[in-house]
Amino acid sequence: MATNQRPDVVGESIVIDETKNGPFQLKVRAGSSTFIVDEPIGIGGLGSGPNPYDLLSAALGTCSVMTMRLYASRKKWPLERIRVKITHRRNGLDATDSFGVEIRLDGSLSDEQQQKLLEVVSRCPVHKTIERGSEVVTSVVSAGDLLDEAVSLCKHMRDMEQACDRA
Repeated sequence: MATNQRPDVVGESIVIDETKNGPFQLKVRAGSSTFIVDEPIGIGGLGSGPNPYDLLSAALGTCSVMTMRLYASRKKWPLERIRVKITHRRNGLDATDSFGVEIRLDGSLSDEQQQKLLEVVSRCPVHKTIERGSEVVTSVVSAGDLLDEAVSLCKHMRDMEQACDRA
């Protein structure tokens, strides 16, 4: 939905700018970090960074690892390393996507501890955001209205802590 009014959304923000180095290369500023997003060479991009779907999968995977790590650290469990593979299946623009999450847990964890981490990972904030869906409010603003700074409120950590507290 596009409107001419600013969205009534207060929260964390990132800023995305075209680099003009190819048709799809974008510079993303998130908090104090900057990175490039692009499309593969085979479809007209420069291949200089992940594409938007890669970032969506990365958000799910990184949040999953961080949430499990936080929980295991709180419990002082012998979890040495976590590795996650995300597979994103898309069946067209209007179909429901699905995400496969494969998790490798290295360390001397009991079966019960592994089961608990599987429960905890389903509560990671990004997992919950994808699962329940989100509202997207789009507006067109004049050049002077667009804030040029990325705002990071560090709410991801708060949300991960709540997920672990509820497990």
